[in-house]
Amino acid sequence: MKRIFVLTFLLISSTWFVTANVTLPRIFSDNMVLQRDMHVPVWGHADPGEIVKAALGVHIAQTTADENGHWKLYLGPLDPGGPFELTISGNNRITVRNVLVGEVWVCSGQSNMAMEVENCLDAAREKNNANYAEIRQFQVKRTKSTRPLKDVSPVDAKTSWLNSWEICSPSTVGHFTGTGYFFALELYKKLGIPIGLIHASWGGTTAEAWMPADTFVTDSEFSLILEHWPDYNNDEEWLKEEYANFVKETEKARKNGSSLPLYFNQPSVLFNGIIAPVIPFGIRGVTWYQGESNAYRAYQYQTLFPALIKQWRRAWQQGDFPFLFVQLANYHFEPQVFPELREAQQMALSLPVTAMAVAIDVGDSADIHPKNKQEVGKRLALAARGLIYGEDLVFSGPVYKSMHVEKGRCWLEFDQTGAGLTIADNKPLKGFTVAGTDRIFIEAKAIVDGNRVIVWNENVKDPVAVRYAWANHPQGCNLYNQQNNRYFLPASPFRTDTWPGITQTRK
Repeated sequence: MKRIFVLTFLLISSTWFVTANVTLPRIFSDNMVLQRDMHVPVWGHADPGEIVKAALGVHIAQTTADENGHWKLYLGPLDPGGPFELTISGNNRITVRNVLVGEVWVCSGQSNMAMEVENCLDAAREKNNANYAEIRQFQVKRTKSTRPLKDVSPVDAKTSWLNSWEICSPSTVGHFTGTGYFFALELYKKLGIPIGLIHASWGGTTAEAWMPADTFVTDSEFSLILEHWPDYNNDEEWLKEEYANFVKETEKARKNGSSLPLYFNQPSVLFNGIIAPVIPFGIRGVTWYQGESNAYRAYQYQTLFPALIKQWRRAWQQGDFPFLFVQLANYHFEPQVFPELREAQQMALSLPVTAMAVAIDVGDSADIHPKNKQEVGKRLALAARGLIYGEDLVFSGPVYKSMHVEKGRCWLEFDQTGAGLTIADNKPLKGFTVAGTDRIFIEAKAIVDGNRVIVWNENVKDPVAVRYAWANHPQGCNLYNQQNNRYFLPASPFRTDTWPGITQTRK
């Protein structure tokens, strides 16, 4: 009998060894939102050669796991609605419940994207009104990694709400991304279909931390970042302290013979730990709020930021999906590097299917984290509605187009003027400066003339350059376009010159 028992046990054990359960990444879980109108990728792991089937409503697909046990199939295109059940079957069966189909957006960046509804303007009222069961968030646990992870990192009891799809309610919305939530709320009210947010942000982070490693191998300019990234922590006092602590941890790890720690702003570590685990989940696009931590290298950001957009699109393999971003809000500090970073952000609009929400009028001179994320979310949603969802509306403020000089006056032309240029507060037009060949800018007078602005200063007889809102914290800037006979969206800061900026020599 003992011999029979042992043989039976060995047989069962060997069966367990060769038969692995079908598994899914954690983003495929109860309450999830899938992207409508596309063939949605579903993927996971199984035994090599195992047949895997998936079903959602009337949509059924099947595939076979490869020699490494990886499998991927596609469902759809899916119509919006729900709730549905997603079933995955192989040697075992997985059921994902309460699945909705609608619009899915990634919300990423640094602290102004990470800022939660709990800390936004009128937080108590916003939370109390947040009964929107068809708006849902999946917040990815913040993780650093030297290689792209296949799945999000495990959570502990204190952060059990991470890495799961949360249904928007007064009790949950407090830790939704504020910018993302108000963006989703605007879309939900206009589209009337479910909205899913994949929240993937980390405060104080640089763009290069969010980029795949091959970015810095294939481009000689970006390869310098691998060499110089430790130097970037000298820009601000809090970063100096963070990096000093990291150096101490590294020295301690070397002495103990343990694995070396990773710094949160090392190139690629956040792409690997936070973004890679959710690729290639079906998405409509990305909303991005980042740049403060690259402001001292704004000239470099002119090429770095477009490279990030291109690399994310390449990694997702879903074409040129929409990439909407927030231009840095007004904030008072020195040196004056924000204008150059804002300029670099605007330059990224040369890429297809991009849009920018201007925020120089909703910032806080004393707080780099302005609380009015409602207006920021609204402006991102306007961009989505006009650029992607086919509404005929104004979704950008005035954008500088060209200048000609005549008799000491500068005549400026603009795109995106809506129903015409206007002044927001019925005061004299402010925020303009003018310079001659000496490159010394002084305050200028300005008036709106139809869809043009005329700028001058009697003391500058031969003006050659004009700047608008060219400061970290531009005050009194009141040039807007208009809609329905009232001012609507602010003009983006600009300059007509191409003179070297203060960040141009920074590696």
